[in-house]
Amino acid sequence: MDEKKQINIQVGQNIKHEREKAGYTQDKFSESIGIGPKSLSAIEQGRVGISLSLLLRITKLLGISSDSILLPAQNKNDVDDLAERLQNLPRQQFVLIQDM
Repeated sequence: MDEKKQINIQVGQNIKHEREKAGYTQDKFSESIGIGPKSLSAIEQGRVGISLSLLLRITKLLGISSDSILLPAQNKNDVDDLAERLQNLPRQQFVLIQDM
């Protein structure tokens, strides 16, 4: 049971870190992924876990892989982070950025 709680805490911290890095407030982010701000707060604090469908919505919105949420923080630099975000963009968005 403690292991389950610990993974919720780690996943919640990773979600908060990625959300803040992307510049989202809790209100805007929760609205964008289809949950309430109180639910997002509970997730980020590790009080509750997340479903796979919510994980998918989060990673799509942030343009990151699920590894960024599920695995412990890795020592990546900004170039690695940018490359990962570009790699996970939908094709249409990637083309727009490529044109820039």
